[in-house]
Amino acid sequence: MFNRTLCAPFALSLLILSGCSSTAPSPQVKQLHQEVSQLSQQMQQLTGQAEALETQGQLNSQAAQGAWLLPLAKTPVLLQTQLGEIRLSLGQVKGDVEGSRVDLTLSSSNHQPLPALSASVVWGELDPTSGKPLNASSQQQTLVIPASLTPQSSVTVPLHLGGLAPEQLGFIRVHDVMSNGEPLTH
Repeated sequence: MFNRTLCAPFALSLLILSGCSSTAPSPQVKQLHQEVSQLSQQMQQLTGQAEALETQGQLNSQAAQGAWLLPLAKTPVLLQTQLGEIRLSLGQVKGDVEGSRVDLTLSSSNHQPLPALSASVVWGELDPTSGKPLNASSQQQTLVIPASLTPQSSVTVPLHLGGLAPEQLGFIRVHDVMSNGEPLTH
């Protein structure tokens, strides 16, 4: 008897609610659902960017020389050199026939002209679990900025990063910066 007393109102409530849910949602409700979905996507992007920014900061705080850039962080990094600080920033990563391409901008933080220089550029994936660089599968190339592009306080050069699609590219590391045969990094 006790169960029937509780079950009857419960069943009646379910019947009423099922009738309410069968009506078509209004345009306002559809719009609200769409806005919630967009906000959810933006939150996921911002969360990913915050995590990448934190990882980028940790990598650079532990680096003895060179600078780490994580495309998802979308934040410039300062590289300490004998000529002063060089600000490194990445453009949007795009697909390429052989992998990815991205513009790397090097800027003098004191607005003095940059010299002709070369640097090693390493790129690769991040471990999906730890967020740390997977050095075993990383690739490297030498970047040369000739005197014909300098003296300017800022230079943008295209990087062609083979072997990884844009969504796989987890990090870019710039190190062993040289000018006139002299190392610039500490």
